[in-house]
Formats: sequence, C-alpha cells, structure tokens
Amino acid sequence: MTMEIINIIILCALTIIIFSLIHWLSKITHSISFFHVLFHPMIMSAFLVYIFLISLEVDYQSYRIANEPFYFFLDTAIVALAIPLYKQLNHFKEIFKPLILTLIFSASIASLSALGLAFAFGLEVNVLTSIAPKSVTTPIALRIAEEIGGNPSMTIGIVVATGLMGIIFGPIIFKILNIQDDRIRGYILGISAHAIGSASAFKINRKCGSFAILGLGVTGIFTALVLPYLILLIINQ
Repeated sequence: MTMEIINIIILCALTIIIFSLIHWLSKITHSISFFHVLFHPMIMSAFLVYIFLISLEVDYQSYRIANEPFYFFLDTAIVALAIPLYKQLNHFKEIFKPLILTLIFSASIASLSALGLAFAFGLEVNVLTSIAPKSVTTPIALRIAEEIGGNPSMTIGIVVATGLMGIIFGPIIFKILNIQDDRIRGYILGISAHAIGSASAFKINRKCGSFAILGLGVTGIFTALVLPYLILLIINQ
C-alpha cells in the first residue's frame, strides 16, 4: 500500500515537473520561433512523459490514475470559464448575427472538409468517423466519436493535432489578413483550435479569451447536434 502511494506521488510529480519545465522554456523562447512551437507544453510535455513511461515501464492506466486530481481541476476550470464569458455578454449581443453565421459556416466546413479528404483518400468508415469530430474540444469529440462508431484514441490524437495547428498558423493568418479585432481573433481560435486555442487567446487578453470560449462552446453544441445525423446520412448512401 505504501509503495502504491509513493508511486502515485512520483507519477503526479513527474507531470508537474515536466509541464513546469516546458512551460518555462516556452515562455523564454521567441513567440514566432521554431523553438517556441517545439516547446509548446501540449507537444513536448506529452512526448517527454511518453519517454519516461516507456523507460520506467509504467503502463498508461497507472499513470492516469495517479494524475486523477488534474482531471478534477480540469472540470473545475471548464466551469470557471463561464465567468469571463458572462462578463462579455453585452459584446456578444452586439454582434449576435455575425457570430451565428460564422459558427454555421466554419463548423460545417471543418467537418465536411475532413470527411471529404477521408473519402478522397479511400479511408475506412471507422477512420472517417474518428476524424469527423476533429474541430471540437476533446470531451465532446470523444462522445461524438463513440456515438458514430469512431475510435476514441484516434479522435484524441486528431483533436490535439488540430488544436496545435490552429495556434501555430492562426497568428500567422491574423497577421497576413491584418485581423486585429480581439473578438474576431478569439472567436476564430475557439472554433478552429478549441481548448488549446482558447488558452492561447487568454494570453492575448480577457476579451479575446472570452470570445474563444464562446466559439469553443457553440461549435461543440452545433457539431454534437448535427454531425451524427450527417455521418449516418453519408454512410447509408
């Protein structure tokens, strides 16, 4: 029993130490450099944890159980995001129609483009259903993947990759198109890069982060309601 507790403490400490180190390295590197992207906590932290688990011959289930407290704080943090969202409510009302039109267009394109590429390359149905929910936050994507017959493990990887691509190329596109409105930047990051994009938006300012959370939330709801029926329609044809 004592050894189990020690192992849990070690694995939990491993997560904190690796994340803190990579987060520090990310902060001291130039924001548009290759190393800044390389040292993004979602990329390098996961890679280093994987290396340690392989080296120490620790199975993933044991690691997940040891880090269960972080899942609790993750749920708490998601609920807490409603606070900045509420504070920006007046700004949402001002541009309600453009927000809804952007949501319908972008969320539809995100799913249809993934499905179109999957069909073009002749991928199997289970791969197609795993890729389809790529542009919503992980908890919602997992539920959608399970409902439409996808592989949850594959879906997680694709969702994370989509988020990383969003925060890497998003700022570049904003600069090229000269998009300086924090509301637009935040909303786009929330829709296209979900939770990772929202975290990146909050680094800009609170308004940008609030619109990112709005984009993340409404995209998740819209996709969860529409995508399962769209998949069934395509598969049954």
